[in-house]
Amino acid sequence: MEHELAGLRGPGGRWRPVAAGPFSLLAVALALLPIRPVWLWAALIAAVAAAPWLLGAAPEARGRRTRPYWRLTADGLERVGPGGVRYERSRIEGLALTSDDGVLTVFHKFGRTAVGEVSAMGMEPLALFVTARRLGIPMHILDGEAADLLDPAVEDGPRVPGLDDTGLTRDHVAEQRLMDQEAQLLAASHEPSAERSPGPPVHLSSPAPLPSRRRIAVLGGLAGLLGVTMVARIAVEGADGFGPRLAAGCWALTAIAAVLVARRRLLRSDHVEWEITGERLHVRGPRLNVEVAAADVAALVLGPGLRADPVSGDPRPAPLAVLAFDHRLRLVARLPAHGLDAFQLAHALDDHGLRVITAATRPPRTPDYGLDGLPDVFAQVPGGRLVVADDGLGWADAAGDVVLRMPQDRIGGIELLTIGGHAWVRLYDSDGDEFFAAPLSALRISRTDLREAARRAGLPITDAEYDAYLSAAFHSAVSTLSASAPSVTLPQLELSPPPGPVTAPGILLDATRRSRIGTYGMSMLLCELVALLGAVWLGPDLGGILTTASWSMPAGLLIGLGGYWLYDRNRAQLRVSSAGLAVITRRGRVEWDLDRDRVGGVGIDDSTDRMPRLVVWSPAGRVLRQVTFPPDLTELRRACEQYGLPWGPPDADRPAPPPPEL
Repeated sequence: MEHELAGLRGPGGRWRPVAAGPFSLLAVALALLPIRPVWLWAALIAAVAAAPWLLGAAPEARGRRTRPYWRLTADGLERVGPGGVRYERSRIEGLALTSDDGVLTVFHKFGRTAVGEVSAMGMEPLALFVTARRLGIPMHILDGEAADLLDPAVEDGPRVPGLDDTGLTRDHVAEQRLMDQEAQLLAASHEPSAERSPGPPVHLSSPAPLPSRRRIAVLGGLAGLLGVTMVARIAVEGADGFGPRLAAGCWALTAIAAVLVARRRLLRSDHVEWEITGERLHVRGPRLNVEVAAADVAALVLGPGLRADPVSGDPRPAPLAVLAFDHRLRLVARLPAHGLDAFQLAHALDDHGLRVITAATRPPRTPDYGLDGLPDVFAQVPGGRLVVADDGLGWADAAGDVVLRMPQDRIGGIELLTIGGHAWVRLYDSDGDEFFAAPLSALRISRTDLREAARRAGLPITDAEYDAYLSAAFHSAVSTLSASAPSVTLPQLELSPPPGPVTAPGILLDATRRSRIGTYGMSMLLCELVALLGAVWLGPDLGGILTTASWSMPAGLLIGLGGYWLYDRNRAQLRVSSAGLAVITRRGRVEWDLDRDRVGGVGIDDSTDRMPRLVVWSPAGRVLRQVTFPPDLTELRRACEQYGLPWGPPDADRPAPPPPEL
């Protein structure tokens, strides 16, 4: 095929257990039955436990695991494999990708059909966009979801060029981003190849898994061997009574689960290794060995992509992947790069003469704040603005007459802060409750005017960012003076260093009471479960199951309660200050701290594979620290805004402007 795009698919024919769950339950059920003779009872348990692995090793079972995949060619869009579906090129009038849900829709003569999510089809939006345009298929990006497409009978929907009425507008930002990347690919395919670097090869690899693969395999094997040994021991002793048979069933289930969990961890603990030279790219990994000649590559696109799930083999989103396009804009290779540093990988490829194209500029993130709470009189007074008058706040019209007054006794506090690069004001009542928040641009008053006028009137106003700026400017000026005059010694004057994240004025945030109580309960429940299993397994040797449980379960309750109390009395707390962030234990030990200039954002990480999800980003978007305990998010956001720390993930492509009027 001149142009062909095949979707990503996992390796087929891999040895995997078949129906492990039902066979595990069957093994436990057999262990509870009083089967005679005992050797037959033990043999049945072993045979049923090994059946999933034997069935998975059969050549017929492995041959049936050929994975279907999607393919876009000059003949159309088709799903190759069992249950295949085909959309012929002559019947396709256009393709549309909805940006909100990532669903690909095929437009044809008799309507439209939602094919499915592009990521589940194993195709990247850029590769799909470029291939469709090379094949002459109209491709558009729509702003919305596939479910929002209007019925073809509706006539009052906006018209999308090349398609029929859809009821959705085009997502110009996303479509322009793909067109810009396509233009860079076209330029790279027509420009003469850069001179290849004859330097030494560069080896890059993702971090080694913790624990190591060898340790995972050894622990899983030992747990499975222990379960087999205990079942054999119970069989030798006769397996008389329900208690020994229940213990054998528990040991069998533990052994099967340990082997399955170890296999799953081994599959998920994969890592990739890159070898970059001026002549070729060599990527190695578990069940992966890809080699691409540098002369066949016009450009490499770095950014979020897809990878095959190591367990199921289905395509899954990946934070970093590399797409290799040749000089005809065909996708020649998908190179996994999960776990690698994008900065290091991009520069290593560029240093060896390869053309690198990174992800285009993302749309700026907008803060989730509105203007709820603005009094109606604000909109009813043309040209109105906020003023400080009569020892309080007021709303003045264009002539300067105050039409709305708020006396000082009703104002408990005025707070100035920065949200999304814009100055905001928050008002608190005498009880300390917030009752008003709005950007100063909507109130038509500058930050400096409001701050200075409120301080002259004696109103309780705080501007933590401005105070921190003055403190930093003062220390910078003093350090410059002391460095320029080293011969002058003032023994009576000692200049203390500026306060750090631990010593600067700030607020200490603890884990929520709900999470602490839940962790207490989980700790005691886990100890109780261990005590109960121990009573079942060891009870026959210690005077009976009920007798052993009568003292082991109260002991487990006390151990769980006391153990977590020892941990909780020295739990970590998050300190937010004008100088940065720090995590300090209750005994004063500093686990980590970050200066304010190193913090690019604090908030929830939206990725699904990161636990815990509360992280601290650098200004470039790299995760610096993870907060292992869950503080109250509302209090954390307020603390970050109060002390000038950015809340939410940073926008590395469009950094927020500095706080206004500083």
